[in-house]
Amino acid sequence: MNLKSLILGAAGALMVAGGAQAQMPPGWSAPGEPLQIADNLYYVGTQTIAVFLITTPEGHILVDGAMPTSAPLILAAIREVGFDPADVKVILNTHAHFDHTGGLADLKAVTGATLAASAGDRGALESGTYVGSEEVESFAFKPVAVDRVLEDGDTVELGGMTLTAHLTPGHSPGCTTWTFPLVVDGQTRQAMIYCSTSVAANRLVSADKGPQYPGIVADYEQTFARLKSMSADVFLAPHAEQFGLATKRAAMTEGAANPFVDPTELQKVVAASEAAFRAALAKQQEAAQ
Repeated sequence: MNLKSLILGAAGALMVAGGAQAQMPPGWSAPGEPLQIADNLYYVGTQTIAVFLITTPEGHILVDGAMPTSAPLILAAIREVGFDPADVKVILNTHAHFDHTGGLADLKAVTGATLAASAGDRGALESGTYVGSEEVESFAFKPVAVDRVLEDGDTVELGGMTLTAHLTPGHSPGCTTWTFPLVVDGQTRQAMIYCSTSVAANRLVSADKGPQYPGIVADYEQTFARLKSMSADVFLAPHAEQFGLATKRAAMTEGAANPFVDPTELQKVVAASEAAFRAALAKQQEAAQ
């Protein structure tokens, strides 16, 4: 698939999606400004939906695919930071929702990379649907084949880089948080690409439709407990605002400490997200009664 046909296909996908997807925040689909976060880690997503490129001497790893119309933007961003999309060897996913998986099929077709994703999200990826809301057309995306199915604790290795998969379900059945070592200002740090723990469109309880998927509340509870036991020096997430991308980008000045290094950020995000989850759960339980 060449770039011209990819762009035309993306335009068609946007017209078909219409409805709710067309009403999503404009920044989700707007071209982003690529950024070298540190050493071999780059932001190559849209304006507000994160996609990360991890480069190695033996090829590159891409994490997430943003919106159904985003593949041409991501490919352009990879080129802008000085790399060839053909050198992307592995694609990873945080979770199987259209705003993070929409471009995966096209990215995989163009790069020839293999896709590794969790068992819990494989069905959604390969059917192009949002688990529990399969009938919502605006949540759909182009199906993509999973080449390697990951379990908790599995690692993905390429060119001296090792990424570890941590299953943190709730936001999706196979929500996957990734950790890896990252050199920042000459020092090796622990980086994390957190999946998500927001409730978003999920039904935690429902009198008529039931929960988004069986066991979703227990999954969220276990995920919060797990994340509280983890640490990260560099915290990254699927949405730019979740990790303060704009503020940190502005603070990246010559000679200053890298603003992406903040060992306290993960736990602040987890605490705020857990409080929001509990509020949403109480509200949905009240509505269900």
